[in-house]
Amino acid sequence: MAYKVSRLDVADYLTDENTIAEYLSSVLAEGNTALLISAIGDVAKARGMSHIAELAGLGRESLYKALSPDSKPRFETIVKVLNALGITIQLTSIKDNVPEQAA
Repeated sequence: MAYKVSRLDVADYLTDENTIAEYLSSVLAEGNTALLISAIGDVAKARGMSHIAELAGLGRESLYKALSPDSKPRFETIVKVLNALGITIQLTSIKDNVPEQAA
């Protein structure tokens, strides 16, 4: 018997601000840059790529390219996209996890 399996699209589940924040925070905690770029792409897709591209001051094709697998977007581009998504990055100290520097 053959089973039909649908492809999971994370964007379908990013329906509210708290879910989006938790999703991106979890991905950021993994420390995988490629995964983070992909996750930002998931959120942009959930919000509408054309709309986010317009708000970020980018062409739709440029946004797709910047958030595609194996892309290396400029930090400036990521900041523009995050701003368009209404998302900020908050930095905290990890001093307890960093070895002391030699004097």
